[in-house]
Amino acid sequence: MTSAARSSRTRGSSRVTRFSSAAPRTAAAQVKDVARTFNLLWSATRGWTLLWIALLIVQGLLPGATVLLSRPLVDGLEAAMDAGTAEAFQPVLVLALLIGAVLLLTQVLQLCGEWVRAVQSEQIQDYIARLVHEKSMSADMGFFEMSAFYDHLHRARTDATSRPLALLESSGSVLQNGITLVTMAAIILPYGWWLPPALLVSTLPAFYVVVRASRQYHRWWNESTITRRRIQYFETVMTEPFHAGELRLFGLGARFRKQYEDHRTTFKRERLGLLWQQYRARMGAELLALAVSGGAILWMVYRAYQNLVTLGDLALFVQAFQRGQGLIKTLLGSLGQIYMNSLYVGNLFEFLALESKVVDAPDAVPAPDGLTTGIRFRDVSFRYPGVSTPSLTGFSAFFPAGKVTAIVGENGAGKTTLLKLLARFYDPESGSVELDGTDLRRISLDSLRRTITFMFQVPGNYQLSARENISLGNLEAEGATERLEAAARGAGAHDFVERLPKGYDTLLGRFFPGGTELSGGEWQRMALARAFMRDADVILLDEPTSAMDSWAETDWYQRMRQFASGRTVLLVTHRLTIATRADLIHVVHDGQVIESGSHDELLALNGRYARSWRAQVESTSSRTELQTTAS
Repeated sequence: MTSAARSSRTRGSSRVTRFSSAAPRTAAAQVKDVARTFNLLWSATRGWTLLWIALLIVQGLLPGATVLLSRPLVDGLEAAMDAGTAEAFQPVLVLALLIGAVLLLTQVLQLCGEWVRAVQSEQIQDYIARLVHEKSMSADMGFFEMSAFYDHLHRARTDATSRPLALLESSGSVLQNGITLVTMAAIILPYGWWLPPALLVSTLPAFYVVVRASRQYHRWWNESTITRRRIQYFETVMTEPFHAGELRLFGLGARFRKQYEDHRTTFKRERLGLLWQQYRARMGAELLALAVSGGAILWMVYRAYQNLVTLGDLALFVQAFQRGQGLIKTLLGSLGQIYMNSLYVGNLFEFLALESKVVDAPDAVPAPDGLTTGIRFRDVSFRYPGVSTPSLTGFSAFFPAGKVTAIVGENGAGKTTLLKLLARFYDPESGSVELDGTDLRRISLDSLRRTITFMFQVPGNYQLSARENISLGNLEAEGATERLEAAARGAGAHDFVERLPKGYDTLLGRFFPGGTELSGGEWQRMALARAFMRDADVILLDEPTSAMDSWAETDWYQRMRQFASGRTVLLVTHRLTIATRADLIHVVHDGQVIESGSHDELLALNGRYARSWRAQVESTSSRTELQTTAS
């Protein structure tokens, strides 16, 4: 297959998206890729491409003019030397000036062509980068659960900006050198009908070597994707700040450096071995081409010895034949480059062809304008792509509108999965998730996600100003200062932001000069403020207080209840002290709700929640006694 195989997660279906293998693409697929690349390049640089083609045509004709002028120049010079007069040298001087003008024009057009290609390069890089970024940001979240997706993404990012431009340049070389080659063939044809075919035969072995080597190298390049990704990963571990503390504390530097070097050694050995095979084959092809060229020139020298051709003819022939041979070699080499680049461009188009399945239904409806009933999970089963164990099995639960519902349970119970399904990052394999009785799959994605705000378990720490970090939650209200500060107060972030060097305009993080780093709890409050910035009916909070101390947690919860008054809140937490304040608590275990009720009702049940609550209370009491004794 040349693109991601069709997949769907409909009711009762659990088919997983499959990716194409690293095997070389078929000839038909490559031809299609080349055509799509030219269409892409035309869309990105239409005007500059027309100018580029015009320059190529003129540049293709100029070498023929130079060669044609060389014969009358040599013959005229020979005649002028025999005459020995100044007047006899005047036509030679004119011819020399004409050749100089052609050479000058050639250089000028070459410089113009380089400038045009530079402009094309920048525009093409921007255009293709936008395509890759848009695909990455719109792809189903399920893709990010599969290693094969990262292989595709890595290959697309590696080849996306360079290969289409290289294919364009190779095609331009074919056009320009093809025009020049036709000119040279016409020039040498009168000296022997067999000379143009001899030119072609002398360069065919080199072309075969290029095509075979390109195919081998492409196959190896795709197969080495994981090795290259590991090299990149270990380099990131050794150079980025996220791992810097453990790297030093646990003395991991030497270990990761060795793993990096081991993979680099494997990569270098395979690549250099492949290149050595290619160079040996190319050397044999070059020797054959040299033999044919030498034979043709010796034949022409012999004819000059027999006075069958003039010295001008000999000069013209040597130039035309050698240049023609070089042109065919370049032409076939460019065709080989087109072939090779089409293989790599296929990686880009395979990535762009990945189809998202979480999309709007044909009859999509807008989300309810304000929840009146609530959210219902109805017999939902779900497993992440590539995972055999289901996260949810026949899960059913109700979350009333306008209330705070806490979701508690051990790690891996499926709590975060509930929030992701509600945000429709995934669709369930069976069952349904409903807003006021409407299946999420019938609601347009844009409308649904405008109804929801989400604080993730691992939120993003953006290296931007505090104002930007918060306003990212609602770009439409980016300039609304009062709303932004209200969101910050609701998250408990306003006071510490005001104390920053430039207040809300302070750059956060140390990635760029002048930035101020925040603590883990402060970063978490910024993420909460970002979530609160959106005026959403449904608020999803995944471990919102995990980085806060108990004092800050209590203050935050009071602020949150006030800020979220009248909205529907789903709160995933391990801290039962937070859950006790919720209107409703669902206890999740092995992908099922096993207990539901208020804090007091669950204690009265004396089940899993009650046992966990007593364990937390006893643990807290023990810590308090130890602190009292120590003091």
